[in-house]
Amino acid sequence: MRTISWRVRLVLFLFVLAGAATIWQTNRSLTNRFTETTRNRAELRLALYSGNLVSELRRHAIVPQLLARDQLLISALQSSDFSLSTQRLISFVEEIGAASIFMLAKDGRTVAATDRNRLGELHRNAPYFIDAVRSNATVFSVIPREVAGYRFTYSRRIVDASGVLGAIVVEVDLQKFERAWAGISDAVMVSDSTGTIVLATESRWRGLSETDALQQQTPEGAIQRAIRATTDWTALPPDAYLQGEAVMRLESRIPFRGWRMTSFTTYASIREKVNAVLALEIMGFALLLALAFYALSRKTALRMALFQRESAELRVLNSRLQREIAERERMQQSLEVAEQSLAQSSKLAALGEMSAAVSHELNQPLAAMKTYLAGARLLLNRNRPDEALASFGRIDDLIERMGAITRQLKSYARKGGDTFSPVNLGDALASSLSMMEPQLRERHVKIGRILPEDAVFVMGDQMRIEQVMVNLLRNAIDATKSVEDPEVEIILAAGETATLSVRDNGTGITDYDNLFEPFYTTKQAGEGVGLGLAISSGIVNDLGGRLTARNGENGGAVFEMQLPILLDGIEAAE
Repeated sequence: MRTISWRVRLVLFLFVLAGAATIWQTNRSLTNRFTETTRNRAELRLALYSGNLVSELRRHAIVPQLLARDQLLISALQSSDFSLSTQRLISFVEEIGAASIFMLAKDGRTVAATDRNRLGELHRNAPYFIDAVRSNATVFSVIPREVAGYRFTYSRRIVDASGVLGAIVVEVDLQKFERAWAGISDAVMVSDSTGTIVLATESRWRGLSETDALQQQTPEGAIQRAIRATTDWTALPPDAYLQGEAVMRLESRIPFRGWRMTSFTTYASIREKVNAVLALEIMGFALLLALAFYALSRKTALRMALFQRESAELRVLNSRLQREIAERERMQQSLEVAEQSLAQSSKLAALGEMSAAVSHELNQPLAAMKTYLAGARLLLNRNRPDEALASFGRIDDLIERMGAITRQLKSYARKGGDTFSPVNLGDALASSLSMMEPQLRERHVKIGRILPEDAVFVMGDQMRIEQVMVNLLRNAIDATKSVEDPEVEIILAAGETATLSVRDNGTGITDYDNLFEPFYTTKQAGEGVGLGLAISSGIVNDLGGRLTARNGENGGAVFEMQLPILLDGIEAAE
C-alpha cells in the first residue's frame, strides 16, 4: 500500500508539473503570435494613415502654383478690381476640397477670400506671405492657432513683368484626419522635424514633444506599479506607458519635410485572447486532475456515497439551471416585444411633437403675413402701389422663412449635418425685431436696445439663431400682457462669450424645473403648445452655448443666450 501510495503521489506531481510547463509554453507562444499579429495590423494602419496624409498634402501642393498663373487673378491684382476674384476662389475651393483660399496684395492685405469675413485682413508679417514673396517656389507653413492646434498652408507669390503682385494662400484641412483617427482604439500623433507634435488624436498633445505628451497623466505609486506588473504577465515588455497602461509604440517616417507618425496600441486584445486559451487549458487540466481524484475516491464506500449525493445535487442544480435558462429566454422574448412596442410609441410621440412644433413655429410668420396683407390692401386702396410692393416683398421673405422653418424642423430628428458660418448677432437681432414688428406695434411695447459699437460674431446658423431670438421676444411680449406699461430690454454684450439678454417687466418665473421641458406652458389654451423654450434650448446647445433664465432684481424675467464668440475667425472656447 505504501508503494502504491508513493507512486500515485509521484504521478500526480509529474502531472501537475507537466500542466504548469504546458501552460507556460502556451502563454509564451500565443503571446508572441498575437503580439506580432497586433503589431502587423498597427503597422498597416500606420502606413495607411501616412499615405492618406501625404496624398492630401501633395494634392494641395500644386494648387497655389496653378492659381498663381490664373490670368483673371493676375488681371485683378494689376487693375485692383477684385469684384469677381472672391467668387472665382469660391468656385476653386469647392472643386479642390481645401479648407480655405485667399489672395493677398503685395502689401499683405486680403483682397479675395473664400471666407468673406477675412477680406481686408493684413498678413504682411505672416510667414506664409513673407516666405512666399521672397521665394520663387511654393512655400509650406505651419501656423499655431490661438486656441489649440495648427493651421497648415501652401502659399506662392503672383508675379508679372513688373514684379511681385501679391500671393495666393491655400489652407489645408488636416484636422479631419485627427477626427478619423480618433475613431480607432489606437492613439496617433504626427510630429515635425523638430519633434513638436502638430497632429494628434489627443488634443492636449499638440505643441508638445512626445516625452512631454506621455507625461500628461497622474503619477503612479509603488503599489499601483506592482499591481500593473502583475496584470501584464501575459504580454511582452511594453514599449511605453500611456495613462498608466502598457502600450505598443510604432513609428513611421512620413516622406514630407522630415515628419514622423507614431501610434500607441494597447495590449488589451492580446491579453483577452491569450487568457481565453489559457483558461481552457487550465480547465482541461483541472478536469483531468478531478477525474484522477475521483478514481481514487472510489476506494472507499463513504467517498462513493458522498460522490453519489453530490451527483444528485448537481443534477438538481442542473435541472434548476435549465428552468432558469428557459425562463430567461421567455423573458428575453417578452423584452424584445416590449422594445418593439416602445420603439413604435416613440415614433408616434415624435410625430406628435413634430406636428406641434410646426404649428408653434409657423404661427408667428402667419400672423405677420396677415398684418402685411391687410396693410397692402389698404395701401392699394389709397393708390400707393410702391409701398404695397414693399409689403409684398416682406410677405415673400416670410414665405421663404416658413419654408426654412419647416426644413429646420424636419432636421430635429438628427444631430449635426448643417454647415455653420459666421453670424452677426446684431443683424440677426434686427431681423428678429422686424419679424416681431406687428406684435410690438399692436401691444405698444417699449423696446430698449443696448448694443456694442463693434459687431459681435458667432459661428452657427443664422436662421436657427433668429428662431431663438423670436421665441425669446415672443415670450417677453406675452409675459407683459398684464402690465400697464410693457417694456422689453435687449442687451447684447461681447466678452469671453457672446451674450444676448432679454428682460421684461412681467410677473417673472415661478417654475424653474419645468421651464425648458417640452409642452410645458403657463399660457391659456390655444395661445401656445409649450415648445418655444424647449426648441430654443436645443438649438443653443447644438451651437455649443447655453440658454438660462432667472428673475430680475426689479421684477420680471431675464433670459440669457450665451454662445461661443468668434474672434478673428477663431471660435473661443467657453
